[in-house]
Amino acid sequence: ADPELWGYGTIVKTIFFSIGGAMIFLTCMAGQLNSQVNASFCMLDYCNNYFAVFTMWVALGIEFSGLLHSSYLLQMLVVKLSGQEVVSKQKPRSAFESAFFWFRCFGSLAVLCFCCAVTFVALYNGQTTMWEGIPPTVSLIIFLILMSVVGMLEGMQIAFFAVSKIPASERGESYFAKKTCDLLFQDGGNNLPGFMIGRQLSVVTCMFFVARVTSVSLEEGEENIFGVPDALQSLFNTGLLGALMLTIVGSIAWQLVASAFPIGFLSSPITYVFLSVCLIFEATGVCSGAWVIAKIHKVIAGFQKDEVYIGTAEERAMKNMNDDSKRLHTGAGMIAPLPAYQVAAPLSLRKLMESNKEVAAFIRALSNANIAEGGKGMEGLAPE
Repeated sequence: ADPELWGYGTIVKTIFFSIGGAMIFLTCMAGQLNSQVNASFCMLDYCNNYFAVFTMWVALGIEFSGLLHSSYLLQMLVVKLSGQEVVSKQKPRSAFESAFFWFRCFGSLAVLCFCCAVTFVALYNGQTTMWEGIPPTVSLIIFLILMSVVGMLEGMQIAFFAVSKIPASERGESYFAKKTCDLLFQDGGNNLPGFMIGRQLSVVTCMFFVARVTSVSLEEGEENIFGVPDALQSLFNTGLLGALMLTIVGSIAWQLVASAFPIGFLSSPITYVFLSVCLIFEATGVCSGAWVIAKIHKVIAGFQKDEVYIGTAEERAMKNMNDDSKRLHTGAGMIAPLPAYQVAAPLSLRKLMESNKEVAAFIRALSNANIAEGGKGMEGLAPE
């Protein structure tokens, strides 16, 4: 029997059951977007916990496996074609490290080529979940376009975060770079988390079609792809190969390029157009619940904007502020509690510092001066 949803009609049931809209919106708002909204403003607080360290080590472990190393090859290719050079802060690799790196790169490339071969053979054999009536070549062209759109959105995310903490004077002289930054950081920078929400809606929309192309589905009695054993064919049917291909070609490679050339990404008119589209998607309010969840999370966790702790990029440049590890203190629940004036200050003062930049700058200067004289920052200023 057809599923029922409180007596709603066929259209609503199709959206929430057949397409999976209910799970998509729940996953986006509760599991992803609220975190991105807070992290876009409160990077320091969001990373200042042991779970963030655990997540980082898991990610580094996956990277160390080399399964996704072919994305580095794509980054190197783009850098070579651009005629520019990326200056790395890492020390030069030893002979063993270089051999191990290139071994993983070419091993990952072989895996990527196999994933592409399986996906495209299945597509032209009619063994995917693509809708009937759409020619394989048309499906492939649309797939490549949408994968490029997803990759562009992934790269934009990295580029936007890269330029969010640098002075406006260093964001390039390109016309579209300036227009993109003006749109992104207007109204107190609220368009950055707004872009994150619209971007996710855009990615989900693209993935709805892309997943149809990359999901292998064999009818009963059909021959396995490349004549592989049933166990291996079962792996193909999970869609893991398509997901791996999309992760490398449609996500990580673009992110690596954007991390190397963030200003180049900003200078493209496509970036400005995509940013505008994402903000329009966010303005529809379909995922506005993410703002509510993010606000609740922020209050419970006590997140503060990065500028409350370290000032704006312009303020740091004027004062020639550098990191000083001697001024970091450990404490229960956090790896390194942020400045003492933020921890010891009354709640009303903390709120005033967040809303008034002049007050925040004054308190920072007062606390820094106290530390320079051998005091304990805001704690040292407290009345005895």
